[in-house]
Amino acid sequence: MIYYFIGIKGSGMSALAQLMHDLGYKVMGSDKPDHFFTQVGLEEKGIEILEFNKDNIKPGMIVIQGNAFNDDHEEVVRAKELGLKIFTYQTMIAELTNNTKLIAISGCHGKTTTTTMMSKVFENIGINYLIGDGTGFANKKNDYFALEACEFKRHFLSYSPYYAVITNVELDHTDYYKDLNDVMDAFNSFANSARHYVVACGDDENVRKLDIKKPLFTYGFKEDNNLYAKNIVIKDDTTTADIYVNNEFYEKLKFPFVGDHLLLNVMAVLSVCYLENIDKKEVKKQVLKIEHAKRRFIESKFGTNILIDDYAHHPTEVRVTIEAAKKKYPDRQIIAIFKAHTKSRVKFFHKEFADALNIADKAYVMPIGEDRKEVGYDEVTHFDILKDVKNGEEITLDTAEKLLPYENSVLLFMSSKDIYFLEDKYKEIKK
Repeated sequence: MIYYFIGIKGSGMSALAQLMHDLGYKVMGSDKPDHFFTQVGLEEKGIEILEFNKDNIKPGMIVIQGNAFNDDHEEVVRAKELGLKIFTYQTMIAELTNNTKLIAISGCHGKTTTTTMMSKVFENIGINYLIGDGTGFANKKNDYFALEACEFKRHFLSYSPYYAVITNVELDHTDYYKDLNDVMDAFNSFANSARHYVVACGDDENVRKLDIKKPLFTYGFKEDNNLYAKNIVIKDDTTTADIYVNNEFYEKLKFPFVGDHLLLNVMAVLSVCYLENIDKKEVKKQVLKIEHAKRRFIESKFGTNILIDDYAHHPTEVRVTIEAAKKKYPDRQIIAIFKAHTKSRVKFFHKEFADALNIADKAYVMPIGEDRKEVGYDEVTHFDILKDVKNGEEITLDTAEKLLPYENSVLLFMSSKDIYFLEDKYKEIKK
């Protein structure tokens, strides 16, 4: 039996294909010929990737249809003509996880990083995981399953989580959700689907407004949470903090990163560890091994500059990413380079994007790269952001030389997609 993935290079689809391969399923799939970072893991595991063609679809296949592809896609049409069984991405995951200790990690920001941290801290205990950066792993012996559960179009309501983790609640995906109340309604449904506990960031005011009827365990910096951090010390590339649970000292832990948003993410992981009675010595050892998820604050040195590649694509993410860079590199100027990929998000949040970019010393904004055709947003452009940026200007692949004068600076590239092409162009002409 072949499981065929339509859109196999999608970040979630790639991870799911790798996971099913690890479980012994025969998988293959198709996508555009363009190179995506998500295909590396597929290639390493020998998973066949074809270009889209209706003739790829054969009798007897089971099809997983990526969420980016509609029913009029040629391969979907062919699958229906053959009467094949078709799963969506989320319904396939539900099939695989409903009988596991599913740790479903949701939130408008921090899902990928928190899921990555969870997979590392539970590594020796045994955990399967599916992360939205194209990473997936599974072993049939493992009881735990960490899943990045996305709220877009209420997809996370397909799952039956043992732990429902909520990192924050905010208006996003404005091409689907009507307003914040609509988002809150979705998260209420997700939280109350938990089979065991809801683990949520108690510092988030919208989380506190949720109508959660299941057992709740909160985390954050405020001492009215079940789990909180005190005595936080930053030194070089590390953070040390005293962790308290229910107002009692739990452990002093050292983390290999800097940034309040990252510390909040790891507190979500520590909350699950506490509720599962994971040995503190094991936790202390494993948190030191935490690594950044793909395209999450990935740093490299280039000449005298520090280059950072980050997935930030919402104003809150842009803000906390710039703040983390300023905290880690207080003696360097921060140059923010941003590219949006949905016009609907720019329409609703152009002022918030500008406010976030104004935290940097200088900001460049690229033209919007449309992920999908959005009806009714033809007039929206990147200049809607730029008009409120105090020290900002447009940048394109053809004007990458604008970045050449910077030395001893932090160049922070932020986008959910292909801003790394601009980074590559800058490196090329700089050399």
